[in-house]
Amino acid sequence: MAGVQTAVALREQGFTGSVVLIGAEPHQPYDRPPLSKAVLLGKAEGSAFDVDFEALDVELRLGLEVTGVSPDRRELHTANGPVPYDVLVAATGAEPIRLPGAEGVPGVHLLRTLDDAERLRPVLARQHDIVVVGAGWIGAEFATAAREAGCSVTVVEAADRPLVGALPAEVAAPMATWYADSGASLRTHARVERVEPGAVVLDDGSRLPAGAVVVGIGARPATAWLAGSGIELGAHREIVADDHLRTSVPDVYAVGDCASFPSGRYGERLLVHHWDNALQGPRTVAANIVGETPVVYDPVPYFWSEQFGRFVQYAGHHGSADTLVRRGDPAGPSWSVCWLRENRLVAVLAVGRPRDLAQGRRLIESGTRMDPALLSDPSRPLKTATL
Repeated sequence: MAGVQTAVALREQGFTGSVVLIGAEPHQPYDRPPLSKAVLLGKAEGSAFDVDFEALDVELRLGLEVTGVSPDRRELHTANGPVPYDVLVAATGAEPIRLPGAEGVPGVHLLRTLDDAERLRPVLARQHDIVVVGAGWIGAEFATAAREAGCSVTVVEAADRPLVGALPAEVAAPMATWYADSGASLRTHARVERVEPGAVVLDDGSRLPAGAVVVGIGARPATAWLAGSGIELGAHREIVADDHLRTSVPDVYAVGDCASFPSGRYGERLLVHHWDNALQGPRTVAANIVGETPVVYDPVPYFWSEQFGRFVQYAGHHGSADTLVRRGDPAGPSWSVCWLRENRLVAVLAVGRPRDLAQGRRLIESGTRMDPALLSDPSRPLKTATL
């Protein structure tokens, strides 16, 4: 997404030089969200972007892995030899974290790429007993698809609740019931001791039958190719970009899952592994490559997830909030949570309440002061709960 959108944005904003888009995968550039839904369930064969690269005069070099970069020579290293550049945009995304000890065990899968989804599709069609390791966003989405396909699904999570890295306990805890409601089993405080052909063994000695195992325990920025380049990496091995998405070396930008950026809005550096960041960031990169006046990147982060019959949306960043306000009963089908800092909305989570999300996103952008008492009334539109 980030690489394609950068190429498109460059042309839309009037860039007339050559644009080369390099990707390690052999496939036409594709969108990822359908992989855990339509592609996985066989409702779509693929999810290639509807972009006419030839008409845009964008050269695609597919199936070509970049192994390094020499900024002093302005060259990329590839198996086909060096590729020169005047300006480089790193949009290499993130790669899934693998389960230690599970490499090479038959039946262990990841879900990140089109090839991953195509390998998993027949697994679902055969209605295997499936164990999902990790109750994060991807684990929940895959479990949803597997249940829809008629598979028996057990999700194991080392923490005490789902979405432990994404949401506070009081917000995420009610979501645990969604698994049972869909017919999936969620086992928390469950650590994987080892994976064997046909089974997952937990550290308490219990064995879970597993015709297939799907690992969803997170992702890390795909930046190993930058070793020795002098491009600064952060604590999560992400590229450290500035507020214009420039890296620490001249004429190299970074965008999407592989890069963090300083947020003036939130007063901290953000590393956002979501689709909308890979859509919005490229417009800033293109503007800074083409334009005379630097453009600052400071979005309100946004993402969504479809799981267990619910549409979950989130906008903002709640890390610095001082007040949490609930809207509606979390045991019900639709509810929201709002986070405030000094009575200004900084984040909103909406379950089946898209209007709350849309209005909340605008209120975060505007910095409008909110009345927590009015905000707690789920029948009142967010935009009318202001001070």
